[in-house]
Amino acid sequence: MKVNIYYGGRGLLDDPTLFVINRMQQVLEELNVRVDRYNLHELKNSITTLPQTLKDADGVILAATVEWYGIGGFMQQFLDACWLYGDKEKISKIYMSPVVMSTTYGERDAKLNLRVAWEILGGLPCTGLCGYIADPAFLEMNDEYINLIEKKAENIYRTIQQKTISFPASNQAVKQKVAVVKNIDLTPQETEQLSQYASDEEYVQQQKEDLQELADMFRGMMKGRDSSLEGAYIQDFRNHFKPQSEFKGSYKFNIEGYSKPLVLQINDNQLEASYQLIEKSDVEINISEEILGGITAGRMSFQRAFMAGDMTMKGDFRILRALDQIFIF
Repeated sequence: MKVNIYYGGRGLLDDPTLFVINRMQQVLEELNVRVDRYNLHELKNSITTLPQTLKDADGVILAATVEWYGIGGFMQQFLDACWLYGDKEKISKIYMSPVVMSTTYGERDAKLNLRVAWEILGGLPCTGLCGYIADPAFLEMNDEYINLIEKKAENIYRTIQQKTISFPASNQAVKQKVAVVKNIDLTPQETEQLSQYASDEEYVQQQKEDLQELADMFRGMMKGRDSSLEGAYIQDFRNHFKPQSEFKGSYKFNIEGYSKPLVLQINDNQLEASYQLIEKSDVEINISEEILGGITAGRMSFQRAFMAGDMTMKGDFRILRALDQIFIF
């Protein structure tokens, strides 16, 4: 039989949880149980790989200390790793006993949280131990408390040895019916490898740099559209320009995703179209590339797009209305 102990506290000398799990480990080893201990605060950079250690375990003890609220970050990270990278089929055969000592309020809630978390992972519940210990020295000097700890360790041994069954938990039934879980189509070996990558800080940093490089590349591609896609709009406006006598006006099109606005300046039968940054224009229009493409393709008019709320404007409304007479698509 093999039992793993995962300690999620900070490793302080006066942590009462340390005394409890040390005593439990001693009892289990006297019963010829192989016990492996994992102090999460010492393994914080490789917590995502720890679900691999569950492979040959028959039972686990999840030990946490409530110092102000809840089970603490290290234990939560370990449970997260079990959810993301653990072999759920293997976990479904492992008994778990929660051990929570508190120096403040909340040990019962924390014990229940550990039990529920393990059941949601699919694991088997086992009797646990929790208590409020204001003075660790008092715990070590009390023979009745020590006897209680030893009895709990013996009960864990019996539960695992006899493969004690329990009624199904409602949280399992609810999870199967309503929970939305993203399925990762990976083998246990691939999942294990993924967890190793996740704990490799150099690998993660390299991935971040690669993503940043890709983002910069695409950003550069967006900026480079001035001479390609944006130039096509200039040609569209030039090809469909219908001069109006004695008409003067300027339009500034702020197109979503474009680095510079499209500026149309009209003076009688003269049209100047370019992409440039200007401060003032008679009409300033905010529009998406999709809507502008629909207008230049003749599927809708500027007036219709404005009335439908697909584009917004500010400036001289009379000059805006002239767009559909000056540019006939």
